Amino acid sequence: MIFRTLASAAAAFALFGGAQAATYDFAGDTTAAPTYHRALAGFSGLSAVGTAVHYQTLSFSVDAAGAYDFSSKVTGWDNFTFLYKDVFNPADALSNGVIGNDDLGGVIGTSGFSANLSVGTTYIMVTTGFENFDAGAYANSISGVGNVITAAVPEPESYALMALGLGVVAFAARRRKHA
Repeated sequence: MIFRTLASAAAAFALFGGAQAATYDFAGDTTAAPTYHRALAGFSGLSAVGTAVHYQTLSFSVDAAGAYDFSSKVTGWDNFTFLYKDVFNPADALSNGVIGNDDLGGVIGTSGFSANLSVGTTYIMVTTGFENFDAGAYANSISGVGNVITAAVPEPESYALMALGLGVVAFAARRRKHA
């Protein structure tokens, strides 16, 4: 009887009470990316060897509050990952930092951490190198209790092209009006 009750409770939890974990995988290459003077893992100061490291960012939010795991794997170079909250400013790498890690588990080329995230907050994952010459391809993953939501942010060139197009349309309309 106790076994049947426990089995029923476990089945109900699996169907209705268990949190569904989601994973968001993404990749990139920092080789030709911009550079910045990176922080130390604890945001207690700036690095003495990472004064001009290449970096890439991913801005995201989550649809469920809770624990999320971050990992970054590379081959042939030493990576470093950071998590920022609200804003990442490469000119002020010590502000808004949540957590950073190099060599997860003592393994060069693997970095990561766990963090509790909130709904309605923008987070920025920064993938960078340990030293100035550390750059290359990476494969990152964020997994947790909810989904990672990313929004495409237009590049400045897209805004310039859109402004040029609107200018051409305005010029054509004005020319047609005077003709």
